[in-house]
Amino acid sequence: MGQYNNAIRDLLDAKKYNSSNPKVYYFLGMSYHRKGLMDMAIEAFQEAISLDENYSEAHNYLGTVYAERQLWDKAIGEYEKALSNYLYDTPSFALYNMAWAYYSKKDYKTALIKYQEALNLDQMTGLRPQIEKNVGIIYLEQNKISDAISHFQKAVELDPSIFDAHFLLGQCYLKIHDNKNAKTAFQEVIKLAPESSFSQRAKKYLQSLN
Repeated sequence: MGQYNNAIRDLLDAKKYNSSNPKVYYFLGMSYHRKGLMDMAIEAFQEAISLDENYSEAHNYLGTVYAERQLWDKAIGEYEKALSNYLYDTPSFALYNMAWAYYSKKDYKTALIKYQEALNLDQMTGLRPQIEKNVGIIYLEQNKISDAISHFQKAVELDPSIFDAHFLLGQCYLKIHDNKNAKTAFQEVIKLAPESSFSQRAKKYLQSLN
């Protein structure tokens, strides 16, 4: 419900009665993170892990906090620890997060491998549209435009509401001088997210194409 202050109060009370329960610290970490209290979130996740070293969800979330601070190697280390537990129910999430960390380190080859591993583990994962978009971004940055287009197209096919994928698709079409499809992509951005910065940029592209 987004009532993080109330959650923190209740969890701190719970800690008084059951200080050895790692879930208390995990949810405290989540609540601190949502309030932007990063140091306290890190401390809470570390405490959860000290109580249960196989707590994959805590490792994954701690990795996410490190990633937000651009501590990519620390983040990757936590994702690896999450994945080392063969009982981890949702390894595709850690792989997805790890792939983004490698992308941010400009290790595109490893990022692509990790995205593929995530899909291999769970072909029906709800992350698939975002994975397709992110793979497209990697190919776009390497100027592999046809590959980028293929993945952006797949992303919007799986989830038509991903307006930034439509925008990136439009940019790709411009690079190959396919103005017709570029216009369609930019128009879709404006339709889906009229108040976004992507919409403003899409309008400028459309003006240049008229």
